[in-house]
Amino acid sequence: MSTPTATPSIAALYSEHHGWLQGWLRRKLNCSHQAADLAQDTFLRLLVSGRLPEPAFSRAYLTQIAKGLMVDQFRRRQLEQAWLEALAQLPEAHAPSPESRALVIETLVAIDAALQRLPSPVRETFLLSQFDGLTYRSIAERLGIAQATVRKYMLKATLACYAALEAAPPAGGHQ
Repeated sequence: MSTPTATPSIAALYSEHHGWLQGWLRRKLNCSHQAADLAQDTFLRLLVSGRLPEPAFSRAYLTQIAKGLMVDQFRRRQLEQAWLEALAQLPEAHAPSPESRALVIETLVAIDAALQRLPSPVRETFLLSQFDGLTYRSIAERLGIAQATVRKYMLKATLACYAALEAAPPAGGHQ
């Protein structure tokens, strides 16, 4: 059992480091509003995880979480921008409603996160197939693996995408 001095409470950690973290994020992001949001999200992630760092490592630990959240935010913005660019190509009569747009963004983010959790060769195989349109044979040759491995990787990636879709909010917003 650890003593109260060995690991700070979340409240102590927050009061001691929140201002510093928000300032650090503000310098990185050049936006006080985003910095405030990400600082809160950092402490929320810490609270949800239930793992608190040792006092000597508090700032490094908070920085690591905040950097991960910045990457997540950047990836989400990239996906959202790509989606909006694709929508701009549609005739206005075929444009989806704002609610549908939001659901598509959430689904894309969930699939992207699922693909990011996969081992690199599995993810690369899936992307070569789905976005570059390569055949399994071409992928196998390009990556120097057997076609059976390509099939195995595709199954693994497809199952990860389906799991992400199952976990995403339903189209009607109701569960």
